[in-house]
Amino acid sequence: MTIWNSLLTLLSILGSLGIFLYGMKIMSEGIQKAAGNGLRHALATMTHNRLSSVFTGFFTTSLVQSSSATTVLVVSFANAGLLTLTASIGVIMGANLGTTITAWLIAWIGKFSIAKIALPIIGIGLPMFFIGKEKIKAYGESLIGFGLLFTGLSYLKKSVPDLKGGVKENEALQQSIQDIIEVLNGFGYGSIVLFLIAGIILTLIVQSSSAAMAITITCAWNGWFGADPYEAFKISAAVVLGENIGTTVTAWLASIGTNVNAKRAARAHFVFNVIGTIWALVLFIPMTTMIWGLTDLFPQEVVEVKIANAGDGVGNLAIVAFAVALFHTTFNLLNILLLLWFVPQIANIVRSWVKNPKEQDSQPHLRYISQNLVDLGELNIAEAENAIRNMSQLGVDMINGFIDVLEHPSDDMSKQVSALKKIEDESDLMLQEITEYLVRCSSKDIGPQNAAKIAGMLRITQEIEEYIDCIYRLVKLNERRYKKDRQFPPEQQETIREYAGNTARFIEFAHKHLLAGVSDSALSKAEAMENTSDAMRKKLNRSAMERMADDGDVKLEMINININNHFEAISNHALNIVQTDRVLGES
Repeated sequence: MTIWNSLLTLLSILGSLGIFLYGMKIMSEGIQKAAGNGLRHALATMTHNRLSSVFTGFFTTSLVQSSSATTVLVVSFANAGLLTLTASIGVIMGANLGTTITAWLIAWIGKFSIAKIALPIIGIGLPMFFIGKEKIKAYGESLIGFGLLFTGLSYLKKSVPDLKGGVKENEALQQSIQDIIEVLNGFGYGSIVLFLIAGIILTLIVQSSSAAMAITITCAWNGWFGADPYEAFKISAAVVLGENIGTTVTAWLASIGTNVNAKRAARAHFVFNVIGTIWALVLFIPMTTMIWGLTDLFPQEVVEVKIANAGDGVGNLAIVAFAVALFHTTFNLLNILLLLWFVPQIANIVRSWVKNPKEQDSQPHLRYISQNLVDLGELNIAEAENAIRNMSQLGVDMINGFIDVLEHPSDDMSKQVSALKKIEDESDLMLQEITEYLVRCSSKDIGPQNAAKIAGMLRITQEIEEYIDCIYRLVKLNERRYKKDRQFPPEQQETIREYAGNTARFIEFAHKHLLAGVSDSALSKAEAMENTSDAMRKKLNRSAMERMADDGDVKLEMINININNHFEAISNHALNIVQTDRVLGES
């Protein structure tokens, strides 16, 4: 019967933890849908300096309530070249501070009956989820997740056996746990390290520092770490330090198979947290003494959390939750203030750790990176946007490279042609990567607006790849012409040069407005540029036909017609891109 009760208790704890984690997942995804554009903008643009990067990480993690989600996202953005290593480190620092919000939520949960607010919160969110429009539905989803998170914490408190009161049916379990704690706590300063390792293992098991924090505080509440409040606080603080290291494993796992930038971002997270843990271990006794003393400065009604069924004659363990939250926040804040000045040094450490022997290995590539606890489909769209911009830049480089080859018919341009071939190969690879990535994003519950955006992004990617192929065919046409020593007359060469220049300007125009919104005047200008290209193609092809009729060089004129047709095809693709951008801006 005792084994059955123990098994039932374990399953109840796991079930409570499941509700908590599922609530966090639903809440995070709902917030992403409601504020996805703002979060994407913050992560993509608000990382100009160290302080803004820290704030961005704090802001994002405070919203999604998962430092693991933020750090995995940082790895994902670094993998695509959207974040520099220095900016990544700053965001990671802010994420560590943002995750302390969870500890405060848990600490304050006990000040009132969760059952009184959890179900009403879900009750508010449910009709919003079913009858609301996209954004209202997202807010409803967030409220449902928030209510489930509270419910999970409530059940977790009830499921963890209360060992403070020495309840008869818990005597055997109480004695076993106390024996284990006494053994672990009998090594002096080494005990702190042992509890730290326990925190690492706990976080690795549950794969969430927030869930590990909830378990730690709940166990302290219920007397698992002893009846003395200060001793329970010290053990909890040591476990929390371990959780700070354990949470880095998620980002580390996410970086497997990514490029060197993503691996460096993941290692930077590890280095930052390990350095912080080391100095916190050195100053552990004075730091915990200071934090414990600070609790006396707060009003008793703020510090103490009244716990139901608290045992009589036992030290007030209710203060532990507040003290742990204060320790967690103080530690992360001090760690940021200390290491913010050494971001370049941390960057150098991870560069030395993760070397980059081949420059091409650092070329950003898309890889869908997420985690099971929180899906990042909404925020990952920003990574695809950046990849499309990079692909568009390849098109600009490609047309300029072609013009360079065109301008030097008598020079050896084999190296330039090889470089253009690499650009064409890179665009083929990017088309495949971006398409697969966007399909992965679209398979998630992202809402109709983002679904339409993904469809437009897929269209733009296809158009870019097609005009890059056209440009490469132009390169090969001219290469064959040079090998056959077929030269255009100066006047004809000048018209081709003019047509190439117009086409290059159109590509640069489309690149400038890519995914940035297109005004009425910009759309009219693009249509005028395409009309000009069409008129030039007809005029120049008609001239070529007339020269062939007058016994001109048929093969040379056919090459000329092919070149003109390719220029017009490129302009059509550029116009399609601008028109798609216009539709995306209106949606």
